[in-house]
Amino acid sequence: MKNWKFKMASTILGSTLLLAACGSTDEGGETEENGSSTASEVEGSVIGDGSSTVAPIMEGIVEEYAGAQPGVQVTVGVSGTGGGFEKFIEGETDFSNASRPIKEEEAAALEEAGIDYTEILLAYDGLSVVVSQENDFVEDLTVEDLKKLWVEDGTTKMWSDINPEWPEEEVVFYAPGTASGTYDYFNEVILEDEDIVSSATLSEDDNTLVQGIQSDPNAIGFFGYAYFVANKDTLKVVTIDGIEPNDETIESGEYSPLSRPLFTYAKNSSMSDNEAAYDFMQYTIENAGEMAQAVGYVALPEEEYENGLADLEALK
Repeated sequence: MKNWKFKMASTILGSTLLLAACGSTDEGGETEENGSSTASEVEGSVIGDGSSTVAPIMEGIVEEYAGAQPGVQVTVGVSGTGGGFEKFIEGETDFSNASRPIKEEEAAALEEAGIDYTEILLAYDGLSVVVSQENDFVEDLTVEDLKKLWVEDGTTKMWSDINPEWPEEEVVFYAPGTASGTYDYFNEVILEDEDIVSSATLSEDDNTLVQGIQSDPNAIGFFGYAYFVANKDTLKVVTIDGIEPNDETIESGEYSPLSRPLFTYAKNSSMSDNEAAYDFMQYTIENAGEMAQAVGYVALPEEEYENGLADLEALK
């Protein structure tokens, strides 16, 4: 897409993205220049919410979609994966972005509410562990090191506890909030459901985490790969068991256990009854791979997007 290599600043996205379409679109049913099959003009509104990790992808797509369909207003909140599912269950949104698969209890709540949904894959992410560029001693950590650092055990965590050659300085922790799918994922694969260190600063806003880590050489945190890419001049990514997150290691799964898929969940009734919601979701699937690459994530194999389009088509 012609404008997708937009600048990713350290403040990638605020608490709510509201972009009303303000461009122009081709008439007469012609294919758009970006390759989307969105052709005729559509009017209406679409509402989504959810993951801050997925937000950079969705921000770019909404911006481009605004030029393709000026009659559609798309509003996307960023209240975290869990917060997004809460609104989805309440029937407040047409789609819900997630950085983890839906939980059994969330699926059960949707069933009880009479809301059918379709899971759509968008991209791959490598949950990135980062420190400040001013930190000149941490280069690599093992999964065991991460657990020792991040699990609450009643002690004051010092860098020298991990490596006696490192400074005897207290570790400062930054982590996504408990409503975040990133928190859930880290909890599952690193903490193994034990309590996170009590001194950690938790926030649903990844930019708050970025800013805190940037300014403190003793800080450590984690979030989606795109937020590291957007701030790599002031942050340093830590390799995990010698593996650095990048396009190849994330897609192959070599960056284990911190590689993961990113999703959006579409409400079936919105896709069948709301032309604007269907059109926006079609546009999203068709362009998610290119946007994912543009903002710092990893595109899926093309067949996965074709599967997503087929699933969407079945809801029409």
